[in-house]
Amino acid sequence: MHILFIADPMAGFKTYKDTTYAMMREMAARGWHLSHTLSAQLSVQNGQVVAVAAPFTFIGAENPHDHAWFESGQPVQAALSGFDAVIMRTDPPFDLQYLYATQLLTLAAEQGAVVLNSGQAMRDFNEKLAILNFAEFTAPTLITTRAAEVRAFLAKEGDIIVKPLDGMGGMGVFRLTEADPNIGSILETLMRLDTRTIMAQRYIPEISAGDKRVLVIGGEAVPYALARIPQGGETRGNLAAGGKGVAQALSPRDREIATALAPELQRRGIVLAGLDIIGDYLTEVNVTSPTGFQEIMAQTGFDVAARFADAVAAAAKAA
Repeated sequence: MHILFIADPMAGFKTYKDTTYAMMREMAARGWHLSHTLSAQLSVQNGQVVAVAAPFTFIGAENPHDHAWFESGQPVQAALSGFDAVIMRTDPPFDLQYLYATQLLTLAAEQGAVVLNSGQAMRDFNEKLAILNFAEFTAPTLITTRAAEVRAFLAKEGDIIVKPLDGMGGMGVFRLTEADPNIGSILETLMRLDTRTIMAQRYIPEISAGDKRVLVIGGEAVPYALARIPQGGETRGNLAAGGKGVAQALSPRDREIATALAPELQRRGIVLAGLDIIGDYLTEVNVTSPTGFQEIMAQTGFDVAARFADAVAAAAKAA
């Protein structure tokens, strides 16, 4: 197997927690050949989607802050269809450049490339808006560009979360109550004077027990979730915002949600999804670069990376 990773620069990986690193480590252990490129290095040459791809040898990090865990070979220009699988792991924000990359990945798939997750899925499944396809599992939600509508929603619900549609890691997420003296300033900043679409959701108190990341791989839920628990009075549980990651067995409700979504995720070409669940409610469906592999593996012994590699091999074989 020869796998092409489209990911951010590898020298910047935090090897002690990076999910893409865990994927690469598992595939290298299986003897698979690995190459890396940036989304900005995709292009179309003579009608074919190609990438400037650098083959690399996985050495492994000697300590959590070791950035010399790989040795790169000479980059070559190669058609994406020539790899057994292409794994898109570029982090958001989902801006125009990201959109263009997904369009090139869709074209590459039409030319025979096995792209995981599919470019079409990454375009269709905005990580916030995707929950609207599964309303039976969501808390009351508002999507709008108008601050007046957010204020009306707040008056109805009393306690809400507001967030942009293109953020990650908890960036731009605010909790609002009617007593908050900064409502106007927060909405003006977040909504850019009624020119930016945002999501507002009823606040779910169960966030104190964690914002659970449930991984669905190859249409099957990993049996453990990573509960990201807010620390120090924070509203956000995101690890990037200082949340504490605690692996725990899926609850019956977690499993119900994952089981219900799995067939649709598979149908759309989503081999790896990260469902965010707070209490009994689905809050996001992450399909760009879901994380949590290493924390679950370290705390439970369940080999998430092996499950993912198996799914990649199955997708390549089925192509």
